Amino acid sequence: MLSVRDLHAGYGGKTVVRGVSLDVPRGEIVTVLGANGAGKSTLLKAIIGLLRRSAGTVELDGRPLPNETPDRALAAGVSLVAEQRELFLGLSVADNLRLGGYQRRGAPDLDTDMQRLLDTFPVLRKRAGQPARTLSGGEQQMLAIARALMAKPAILLLDEPSLGLAPKIVDEIFAIIAAVAAAGTGVLLVEQNAAMALDVAQHGMVLELGEVTLAGPRDSLRQSEAVTSHYL
Repeated sequence: MLSVRDLHAGYGGKTVVRGVSLDVPRGEIVTVLGANGAGKSTLLKAIIGLLRRSAGTVELDGRPLPNETPDRALAAGVSLVAEQRELFLGLSVADNLRLGGYQRRGAPDLDTDMQRLLDTFPVLRKRAGQPARTLSGGEQQMLAIARALMAKPAILLLDEPSLGLAPKIVDEIFAIIAAVAAAGTGVLLVEQNAAMALDVAQHGMVLELGEVTLAGPRDSLRQSEAVTSHYL
């Protein structure tokens, strides 16, 4: 389980996230809802170590998650798929996937895991030799998720996976996210498409101006007048 307690973080001396606490059990999806500028991406960056926390703790299975650099968090078992995807656009799909498993290099099951992911994302198998820049937006999002999964994370952080994608592709992406959680990986999902996010999540929270204003099981969030009027 990923446990975040009283997390504070920001930029240039300005605190953006204030006192956020949450839990992400393995095999479950927790979604973070909120308007632009609410601090959702800042929260993910602070968890993974892209942004230094000014206060609070982050633990994975009871062990502190380093407040240092993303590679330390990745080695501990937490992967991030950033909003911008951050693919190596000049490299092939296959090489992007291999780089996702960089910290596991030499592991005997690395090639097996890559083949399993190519089975999960058949379009990536068809495009395995193509540069990542030649993929459509939806295919690039699938590659970003698959590359993160090559690290075999216990927890996957997703930042706006539906952004800019056609509705049909969004359905495919969310089906994949649900399957990832069903296979045992915990997912912390930041998503502006609140209806889709609440369809797949077990729990959720609303972030406003860096603070949690509402949290609970998805059904209670769906019944909340604040969520209905602002996000659904």
